[in-house]
Amino acid sequence: MSDVPAKGGHSSRRGERAPVGRRAFMGYVLAGATLAVAADLRLGTPAQAAVPSVPQIPEVYDLEDLQTDAALPTAALIKIVLHEDGTASFELPRMEVGQGITTSMAMVIAEELDLPVDKVRVTLAPARPELLLNQMTGGSNSTVSMFTPVRVAAAIARKALLEAAAIELGAAVTLLTAKAGVISAPDGSSRSYGVLASKAAGRKVKAVETELKPASRYSVIGKPHGRDDARLAVTGQKKYVMDLQIPDALPTMVCRAPTLNGSPTSVRNKAAVLALPGVTDVALVDTGVAVRAATFGQCIDAVRALDVEWAAGSVEGESDATVLARLRKAELPLAVPAVPALAKTVEADFTFMFRSSAALEPNCAIADVRADRATVWAGLKSPIVAQGDIAKAVGLPMGAVKVHVVTGGGSFGHKLFGDAAVEAAKVSKAMGKPVKLMWHRADEPRQGRVHPMATSRIRATHLGGQVLTFEQRHTSVVTDFGHGLGEMITATVDRLPGGLTGLALSETVFTLTQELPYHFGLVTQLLSEADGRFNTGSMRNIYSPDVACANELVIDQLAAKMGKDPLEFRLAFLKKERVKAALKKVAEVGRWGRAMPAGTAQGIAVHSEYKGATAVLVEIDCRPETVNRKIRDAVTGPRVTKAVIAVDAGLVINPKGLEAQMMGGVSDGIALALTSSLHLRDGHFLEASWDNYFYTRQWNTPPAFECVVMPSDSRQPGGAGEAGVAASVAAVACAYARATGTVPTRFPINHGTVSFDVKPFVPPVPASPTDGLSHTY
Repeated sequence: MSDVPAKGGHSSRRGERAPVGRRAFMGYVLAGATLAVAADLRLGTPAQAAVPSVPQIPEVYDLEDLQTDAALPTAALIKIVLHEDGTASFELPRMEVGQGITTSMAMVIAEELDLPVDKVRVTLAPARPELLLNQMTGGSNSTVSMFTPVRVAAAIARKALLEAAAIELGAAVTLLTAKAGVISAPDGSSRSYGVLASKAAGRKVKAVETELKPASRYSVIGKPHGRDDARLAVTGQKKYVMDLQIPDALPTMVCRAPTLNGSPTSVRNKAAVLALPGVTDVALVDTGVAVRAATFGQCIDAVRALDVEWAAGSVEGESDATVLARLRKAELPLAVPAVPALAKTVEADFTFMFRSSAALEPNCAIADVRADRATVWAGLKSPIVAQGDIAKAVGLPMGAVKVHVVTGGGSFGHKLFGDAAVEAAKVSKAMGKPVKLMWHRADEPRQGRVHPMATSRIRATHLGGQVLTFEQRHTSVVTDFGHGLGEMITATVDRLPGGLTGLALSETVFTLTQELPYHFGLVTQLLSEADGRFNTGSMRNIYSPDVACANELVIDQLAAKMGKDPLEFRLAFLKKERVKAALKKVAEVGRWGRAMPAGTAQGIAVHSEYKGATAVLVEIDCRPETVNRKIRDAVTGPRVTKAVIAVDAGLVINPKGLEAQMMGGVSDGIALALTSSLHLRDGHFLEASWDNYFYTRQWNTPPAFECVVMPSDSRQPGGAGEAGVAASVAAVACAYARATGTVPTRFPINHGTVSFDVKPFVPPVPASPTDGLSHTY
């Protein structure tokens, strides 16, 4: 769509942008056989709400603003096409990983087009370099940044259809009505969108002005709607990467080093492995020794048979303790400013261990690399970056690399990186054949992306019922943001608030996301990083789960010092009414303060991010009979028995999808607070697969769960994909502290327990199971 002309200008994100008319926007009818339209959002988006008098940077300009601004210049390259069968299609320049954005975008298009949702086909766009910064899925930004461009394009399509119908039906546009894909005239005559699609098509690109449907007329947006792929998913018909049948792309796996990031130097028994049943190829790449065979079972057998000489990894001999010691040396000092001599201090120091960000779907990709071209199929949230990385890895120009984006079975930050796609391309080039690469489950926690270990130190002062200062120093193993976010920050540097000048990339992300939603006098939250030797990523909600957990635990301590109930204390100091409203709602629904048996307790917490607010109330059971119960192959411990979450996400497209996201966020929070972590010993992580990485299990899932979607007068959606995590971690931690009388300082709380037999590191994967039925309940 390079023939779409540039139009308009851009002013401050927080100020008014020049309007075309009341609710009016510009876009284009594009040249083509059937109707195709695009939006031009550079002329205006709605103004933001007024900011508080003493805001932190995220209250003025946050990561949502940055990502949305970075996407605006290429918004006109996103198009909706009407077809002669009466359907509309849209190639979404984001990735579906289970968060439901294909469904919500279909709802948005259906709303503006007056078309049934089931007649809107949303697919995933391949890597499109011309979109620049408009093809990255992350930071809960997809709906926020796509909402207005998609609505504008759909509204332009509807206008073009009405104009074509006016000619066909001999009636004025103002007398026509559009409903369910049919346009009718007062005399009862009508035309379907399918009939009008070619007649409304443009012979050349032309600018069009249109108005968007007011919220008062919404009939689709805001109504619960089932996922467009739900039936396919539950019946096993949904196509993920490993379901694709690409000619001659045989199963491929990689034998990996016994320590993190080790690389192979030689294979001592290559001929013997090549002679194994089904094995076609063995090749060395920098990440390990790849084997290609007729089945994945044969690949596992070959991986286990390989005798490899390995070069040292990046963290030889390191452990949790040695990495933590490095972080301690990098911690920034706490320096309380001048306060009255009688002021009292609350100090706390928390540690957050390494955590795996592996999704339900293992890392995988299909690659076919030839001498002059490469084609890759993978789940990629930043496909343009992956396309460039693949081109570099195989020595081809970027234009010779085609990247197909495939729906992913989860992400949690993993799929922001093209690790599997790049590795598959390298293996395909080395073998000279197409490959269907899949990581083994044991590879994910041991060699995959992890959430960094971190410490968070807090010092708060209070006097006379007021909090005078609140300082937080967060120190983390380096988080890798080399997935496109750095380019976004560079591209929007002229719009960033002055407080971000001179900050490093990670510090900028931290500052744009971390917001303490309380009036606590002088507030400072700073990040420092150390140790860049690990494969890290911005797991769901980036820094916020750790930061909010530390904050809310200290807030409970401040409340206790001042003799106030935790709910009463928060309501007295919260800045925003929408956060207060969410907190009041969970307190009401969850019956805050009700009498509970000894060893059990409630916990509450709030979080403000993504243009919205969440509040969570949980109840936890820490009684000995619960903590010490025996469950096979499980770490038991405390159980969350009830969870209530209230979320204000602005304008909600699909309440049903939002509730599902919040349920996932609460499950994440329970895991991060209680059970899920990696143990680093002797240069490698001990965990290997889900049987010994303890995400929230059935025994720890609350029997009672309720999600309250808060009413909002916002005309714009907020982010929701990650919004439920931070407050959930914090609420569970606060409940544990109240139930046990001991404030936890290391997370997850059970990290000191290694209850499993550690799988061998050589061979790096266990044998394929042959007795699966004996392990069912």
